[in-house]
Amino acid sequence: MANRNENGHSGNADKEVRVWCDGCYDMVHFGHANSLRQAKALGHKLVVGIHNDEDITKNKGPPVFTQEERYKMVRGIKWVDEVVEDAPYVTTLETLDKYDCDFCVHGDDITLTADGVDTYHLVKKAQRYKEVSRTAGVSTTDLVGRMLLLTKNHFKQGDKEYEVEKDEDVDALEALLKRYNEQRLQILGSSQLGQDHTARSPWTGCSQFLPTTQKIIQFSDGKAPKPTDRIVYVAGAFDLFHVGHLDFLEKAKEHGDYLIVGLHTDPVVNQYKGGNYPIMNLHERVLSVLACKYVNEVVIGAPYSVTADLMEHFNVGLVCHGQTHIALDVGNIDPYAIPKQMGKFMLIDSGNTITTEDIVERIIRHRLEFEQRNKKKEKKEIEVYEAMQKVKLAQKSG
Repeated sequence: MANRNENGHSGNADKEVRVWCDGCYDMVHFGHANSLRQAKALGHKLVVGIHNDEDITKNKGPPVFTQEERYKMVRGIKWVDEVVEDAPYVTTLETLDKYDCDFCVHGDDITLTADGVDTYHLVKKAQRYKEVSRTAGVSTTDLVGRMLLLTKNHFKQGDKEYEVEKDEDVDALEALLKRYNEQRLQILGSSQLGQDHTARSPWTGCSQFLPTTQKIIQFSDGKAPKPTDRIVYVAGAFDLFHVGHLDFLEKAKEHGDYLIVGLHTDPVVNQYKGGNYPIMNLHERVLSVLACKYVNEVVIGAPYSVTADLMEHFNVGLVCHGQTHIALDVGNIDPYAIPKQMGKFMLIDSGNTITTEDIVERIIRHRLEFEQRNKKKEKKEIEVYEAMQKVKLAQKSG
C-alpha cells in the first residue's frame, strides 16, 4: 500500500480515501447509522465489516439477529458502500490492508473481547484509528431493556414524559415474565439496564435521546422528486426497523422512482398495536427509516387513513401495503379506502414475513440470556471506564 502520513491518509492527495468500520450491528438502529454517516464523511468510500454469530456469542453474548439478517440490514444503510461478511472480532492492520482501507473508525465507547482486550488496540497503536461521537440515548442494550421492562416511558410526552411506571396493558407479557423472575433474581440480581436511570455504564445505560432538526437534516437526502418521478407512498409504524421492513421498502421502491414513508404517531401506533408498542418513539423511528437507502422522504406523524389531500399534496401515484393485517380506523373506516377508489392501491409481497412482534418474541423467549448478556456487558464496561478515569487522573496529577 502507499505510504501514509500521521493521520492515516495515503500520501497521494488524489487517492480515494477508504474508511473501515466494523461491529456486530445487531438490531441495527439510528445510532449505528449515525456512526456510519460520520465515518463516511471522513473519506470517499465506506467499507463495513460485520462479525459472525459465533464470534459475537463468544465475546458479547447471543445476537438478536442472525448474521445473514445483519449483513442485509447494513447493506440497506444509505452511507454504506461495501459490506465485508465474517469480519474478525479484533481489527487488524492486515484487515485494513486487505480491503485497501486507510484507517478504521469507531464510536467513542469501548469494545472488548471476552478476555477484556480492546478490539481496536492494534489499529490505535499504528495510528490508523479515528473516533466519532456515539449517539447518546440509544443502544441495542437499551432497546432490549425496553422490551424486558415492559414500560411505555420511551414515548411519553409532556408532563408524563419522565414518570416511570409499569404499563397496565401488558398483563399477558407480564404473566409470562413472572415465570422466570425468581430465577432471574437468583442469577442476576435486578438488571439495571434499559429504562432504569440508575444504570451505571456510561455507554449502555439509559440516556434520554434528544432529537433535533439538525439530526433530521443530516439523515435526509434533501432532494425533491422530479416532475417525471412516479411517487410511491407507504405508511406504518416501522418500529425496531428490521429486515422485514427493509425487504418491504425495497419491493415498494421497485414500483416507482421516489419513495415516501408515512410514520404514525406513538399514540396511534399504540392504539392498533397495544401493549408497550411502539418500542421506539416517533423521533427515533424517523431517523431509522431515513437511514434506509430506499427511502427518499418521511412524513412525520402521518394520518392513519390516507386522505385525498395527502395524495394530492405529494402527487402520489401508488400506495402500497404489505401482507400484515390492516386495522380499521375510528368508525370502522378502511384507512386505504381513498387510494383504492382512485385505483392507486397495491398489496405487495416482499417474501419476508418477519414482524416487529417476532423480534420482541425472540427477546422474550431468550430473555434470561439477554439479561445475562446485558449485566455482563455493563460490568465489563464499568471496570474499563473506571480504569480509564484513573489513568486520566494520574496524567493530570503527573
